[in-house]
This record gives sequence, C-alpha cells and structure tokens, in this order.
Amino acid sequence: MLDKLALILVIIGGLNWGSIGIFQFDIVGWIFGGQLNIVSRIIYTLVALAAVWCISLLFRDTEEESVHPVAR
Repeated sequence: MLDKLALILVIIGGLNWGSIGIFQFDIVGWIFGGQLNIVSRIIYTLVALAAVWCISLLFRDTEEESVHPVAR
C-alpha cells in the first residue's frame, strides 16, 4: 500500500516537473495558491519523501513479490 502511494506521489511530481519544463507552469503551485503556500510546500515535501522511499524499490528482492502475490 505504501509503495503504491509513494509511486502515485512520484508520478504527480514527475508530471508537475514536466509541466514546468515544457510549459513553465507549476500545476501544484497553481492548484494550491503558489509555490510558497504552506499546502504546496507540504505537497512538494511529500513528493520528495515518496521519491526517497521509491529508491528502496530498486534494491528489493524480486522473489518477495512472487511469494506473496495476493498481498499487493
């Protein structure tokens, strides 16, 4: 469950960075009232923490997934 939540947040962050890079438009900042708004800053922080969590996905044993396929 935590892996999926982290992945969703990383995807949101990636799409936001893509919109900044391509269109120079910060979607999160726009939705939540600017980059300096406390809610925007919390979202940015959660995305960063999710990205750090997702680093652990690179080093997990793939056998763990095949042993417990229903646990996903």
